Order: sequence, then structure tokens, then C-alpha cells
Amino acid sequence: MTASVVGLKVPEFILPGTGGEFKLSGHAGKPLVLYFYPRDNTPGCTTEAGQFRDLHSEFVRFGCAVYGISRDNIKSHEGFKAKLGLPFDLLSDTDEMACALFDVIRKKKLYGKDVRGIERSSFLIDADGYLAREWRGVKVDGHAAEVLKAVGQLQQP
Repeated sequence: MTASVVGLKVPEFILPGTGGEFKLSGHAGKPLVLYFYPRDNTPGCTTEAGQFRDLHSEFVRFGCAVYGISRDNIKSHEGFKAKLGLPFDLLSDTDEMACALFDVIRKKKLYGKDVRGIERSSFLIDADGYLAREWRGVKVDGHAAEVLKAVGQLQQP
């Protein structure tokens, strides 16, 4: 699935996380949100994580787990999670395996230089393991609420 496609089954993957090993198949039977972000402790990523944190109880009400993913290591994630009081785990993709699976690595400009980095993106996987929605090139403000709305729509018959 090198480029994710809405409607296709998401292949199994495993990543280390702040709460231990994450295995996609371990979330079968309930919806799952994966949000990819560029880097711990940066302004946009801090705001985004805070918005998912503030709405977390609503995601839980829908039976939906939320995970943030970046290329930062577990130690960085643990500090970021503690600093913000995040009630969900962060996954470490230092080898870019999940980044490649969801096709989120892009060439970007940073202070006038070309760099490779994660394009802020979110993915909603349904209870059967199929990609239900994707958001790419995300603008942070209001994004978590938009994802929550889509989770709620999954619940409707």
C-alpha cells in the first residue's frame, strides 16, 4: 500500500510506542486514528497534539483509539507526551516504515533549505481495518475536531 487509498485494507505494521509495541491488528474491531506529525516539541505539533488531547474523551466515547506518529525516538516521545499530558500513545517511526506505507514523506522547505520531512497527515481506519478517510497537508487549527466528526459518522448506520 505504498500510497494509501481510501477503501483499501491497511496492511499490518508494528511500531514501538510510548505504551509498548503497537500492532495494527491489535486494534481490530474498533476505529483507529493515526496522525503523522513532523516533530516533537515544535509549535504546530504541540498545538495539534493538544487538540487531540482535549478531544480524546470524545474519541474514546466512539470507541476510537488515537495515536500520533513521527520519526522521533521513544525518549523524545516520552518527554513530549509527559510535557503535554497526552492520554494517548506516540509511535516512533525512525526507519520511516509507516511513513512509507502511508506515503507521508515529502520534500519541504525549512529556512530556505530543501529537507525531507513528514507532511502533516491523518488517517481514519475503520473497525474492519479499511482506510475510511485521509487528510493530507493538514492545517492544525480545527483538524482534530474534523477527524472526530468523521469518526462519529462511521458510527452511523
